[in-house]
Amino acid sequence: MSLIRNMLISAVVLGIFAVIGTALVALTYDATADRIAANHRARLLKSLHLLITPDQHDNDIFTDVTTVTDRQLLGTNQPVKVYRARREGKPVAVIINSVAPDGYNGRIDLLVAIRYDGTLAGVRVINHKETPGLGDGIDISRSDWIKSFDNRSLQNPDKKGWAVKRDGGVFDQFSGATISPRAVVKAVHRTLLYYDKYRDTLFEKPSIPIKGKPNE
Repeated sequence: MSLIRNMLISAVVLGIFAVIGTALVALTYDATADRIAANHRARLLKSLHLLITPDQHDNDIFTDVTTVTDRQLLGTNQPVKVYRARREGKPVAVIINSVAPDGYNGRIDLLVAIRYDGTLAGVRVINHKETPGLGDGIDISRSDWIKSFDNRSLQNPDKKGWAVKRDGGVFDQFSGATISPRAVVKAVHRTLLYYDKYRDTLFEKPSIPIKGKPNE
């Protein structure tokens, strides 16, 4: 009986500690979730403004945002965000959060900034799992390769040119790593095709609700 009682007491004590631990984790999460979200928004806004600078638009680019879905051209079944820049109510550019689904180590998340006339203002990789020292050259923090998209369009280069050089295109690949740049080139080209097809619709769609502000 003593053994059973001790086991019951131990079980109760462990249960109490588990409840207390869970409560502390929940309280910590509640206390930091808003701050983490605000920091994420601030980093995202900084990335957006590196592509479309504040002097180019007079609207709130962070909240003038809609979502669209196109697995074939945008690389995912999930809705992706489209941030819109305007000046005096007229469209200036969009930044599309598209996906390269076929990176060497999985999906690569992109911000593709396209001016109203269809030329690229720039491209940035915002999330990836590519191999350090090889495929991670797609990241602006690792190399300037991503800047090779600046001012390109569907006509510059032509369709055949939208590939890495190994595949007959104009874009460099990395030594020992072709899959990562190939995936990004294909994704950027598909994003341009999507924009060309839906340009006016993208600027006409209503904005989705955004919780909080980037500087909160």
